[in-house]
Amino acid sequence: MAVDEGVAPAAETSADGAVHRLKPNAVGLLGVVFMAVATAAPITAMTGNVPFMVSSGNGIGAPASYLVAMVVLAIFSVGFTSMAKHITSTGAFYGFISYGLGRTVGLASGLLATFAYAVFEPALVGIFSTFATTTLEDQTGLHVPWWAFAILMLAVNAVGTWFGIALAEKLLVVLLATEVTILAAMAISVALHGGGPNGFGFDPVNPVNAFTGTSAGLGLFFAFWSWVGFESTAMYGEESRNPKKIIPKATMISVLGVGVFYVFVSWMAISGTGESRAVKVATADPLALFFGPTEQYVGHWAVDVMQWLMITGSLACGMAFHNCAARYMYALGREGVLPSLKNTLGRTHAGHGSPHIAGLVQTVLSAVLVGAFWIAGKDPYNSLYVLLAILGTMAILIVQAVCSFAVLVYFRSNHPESRHWFRTFTAPLIGGVAMLAVVVLLVSNMSAAAGSESGSLLLKATPWLVALVAATGIGYAQYLKRRDPARYALLGRTVLEETKER
Repeated sequence: MAVDEGVAPAAETSADGAVHRLKPNAVGLLGVVFMAVATAAPITAMTGNVPFMVSSGNGIGAPASYLVAMVVLAIFSVGFTSMAKHITSTGAFYGFISYGLGRTVGLASGLLATFAYAVFEPALVGIFSTFATTTLEDQTGLHVPWWAFAILMLAVNAVGTWFGIALAEKLLVVLLATEVTILAAMAISVALHGGGPNGFGFDPVNPVNAFTGTSAGLGLFFAFWSWVGFESTAMYGEESRNPKKIIPKATMISVLGVGVFYVFVSWMAISGTGESRAVKVATADPLALFFGPTEQYVGHWAVDVMQWLMITGSLACGMAFHNCAARYMYALGREGVLPSLKNTLGRTHAGHGSPHIAGLVQTVLSAVLVGAFWIAGKDPYNSLYVLLAILGTMAILIVQAVCSFAVLVYFRSNHPESRHWFRTFTAPLIGGVAMLAVVVLLVSNMSAAAGSESGSLLLKATPWLVALVAATGIGYAQYLKRRDPARYALLGRTVLEETKER
């Protein structure tokens, strides 16, 4: 039986007739931007990724890597935001790809995106616990086991999602503002002091230097890794005010704003350390690349503050990913991908309009993964964070690439008034090819990125796990197409009524 690929009803109802929708008009432009930027975790990206890029990637060309990544992601976002102007769905990639490439590819991509965000949260639990344990011990002499901080973060994330996006937004605004402020203070202080011991040098921001160094591919991969989650703007469309305008703006602000910030901060960290010493310092003591200039040009107090903000920054990032995972689960649940999910994952809280059950399920999944690593005696940073981050990043990069091609196909047969040679053809084509290139970078540099866990069974299984999730989505969609066409027709088609495709 042929199934129409058009628009399904915008709202689905439960057995009791209630429409389960997320709370509308709950967040504005800045709120969506903060939620997206929080997933990038600026202080974690800077203090965690930049030293590794300098020591083992493209050396002092690390800022140039961010410049290249910003341009590529901005091109990707042109097509992504063109789609967002016509389709508003909590499923974001799931909905976009379903409309562009069909329900089968849409479901596979939806499962991949859900999988990615679901493993990102426990990954951030690992780095949060590491930062919290070491900072507390360094500054107070008190030792608290890392699993205690893991439990704390899981609880905070669960509560934040239960009470809705407005509460999560308020928490993230505070956490994100403080971490951005301390990084900016370091960078601006270095700039005001003439750029450090050797003055201003422009080699770090020369795009050519993004492709030099010990391993340029590794450096470029880490640059793209630092943006993971920026595309989450689209999943807040149903909860935002005037999503057709807010989501495209929020996406571009997230990409360009974060990009300029990354380039400037990493450049000043290298300049403040001294270009001639940067590689040596980053290799011997990674955090000294940031702590050194901060102490010299801002003050020792700022180093202490930066350590605490590394904790809150990773908490904010984990909270944002928790919200992403919950909303993807909710999007799949309310469409009844499995009938039993419609009145469980697909329900929203009567008072808060939040995907509360999906949030609890995500908390349980994260707790199980964290517990498994703890029982195995694995390190929360080197194992839990690194391995799960690589796993999730591979999945989400593939989905981003597929989404670009979905945009290209979608506008070939829809909305002739919106077709444009660059926005709906060239940009998505370049973005899709570039995202596939980044996946190749990840696969070829996976062992180096994993560090001490390069021989891990989970790392070796990563491509196969991603392929298995995608194959499951494809297989199940084909099963529904043949056995339950009505349910198949709903896949990826639940959109916000006021902004559905028209």
